[in-house]
Amino acid sequence: MNYLASIPSPPSGTVHLGPLQLNAYGAMIALGVMASVWLAGRRMEERGVGTRDDMGAIAMIAVPVGIIGARLYHVVTDWQRFENNLGGIVQVWKGGLGIWGGIAFGTVAGVWVAKRKGLSVGLLLTCVAPALPLAQAIGRWGNWFNQELFGRPTTLPWALEVSASTAKTAGYAAGTTFHPTFLYESLACGALCVALIFLDKKVPMRPGRLFCFYTAGYTLFRFFIEGIRIDEAHHVGGLRLNQWVSLVVFGVSVSLIIAMRQRDLQESSD
Repeated sequence: MNYLASIPSPPSGTVHLGPLQLNAYGAMIALGVMASVWLAGRRMEERGVGTRDDMGAIAMIAVPVGIIGARLYHVVTDWQRFENNLGGIVQVWKGGLGIWGGIAFGTVAGVWVAKRKGLSVGLLLTCVAPALPLAQAIGRWGNWFNQELFGRPTTLPWALEVSASTAKTAGYAAGTTFHPTFLYESLACGALCVALIFLDKKVPMRPGRLFCFYTAGYTLFRFFIEGIRIDEAHHVGGLRLNQWVSLVVFGVSVSLIIAMRQRDLQESSD
């Protein structure tokens, strides 16, 4: 017997905590950030890199800068949605954060704070590497509440149900079910978090190299998940823009991993 016919979507994008009504998308992002800061801070103390307070201070700057960067990336790459609605640029709670902008801006800001505090940048990136996919694994559930970024139609047992209006807006008949790409990415990010922690414990490596394994691992599965999505996106050569970005980041990450490995081997032989 098939107990899972489909995954229902929430009736609204809000969650209620007693008298409080919270935007679910923002709540998931906040939960992801808190979990990420906790894990990164714990890893920093275990390695003697810094304290949880240090990680909190870094997050105070890196997180908002990362969110700004993520929003800017989304706005720039989907400018046609905002050119006649400039007020929509600041409506982050409706969804629309580009991970590439978030990682780039957030990392630069975090590195800047770490240097000012006299912390090792390489060791910080190693400590943060598994924490980022943990944040993403939790944050992706915000897309579920917003009924957005789902994939092609499917009748698989874990297909995603959306409202009739959402299905029609996407160009499909009411009752159509879709690939829950938010779930695919959430599970993949959770697995990546665990894999990075395991790799860090079992394989000695140069500080910062684990961060490259994060970017390589994430871009690998993001490339394929991106290919399932049906939301509007720029296409070049038959691929979505984010697929091209994934290919570039994956290539650079793998090259850095190999270069660091060869440098380690060279230094050990000298």
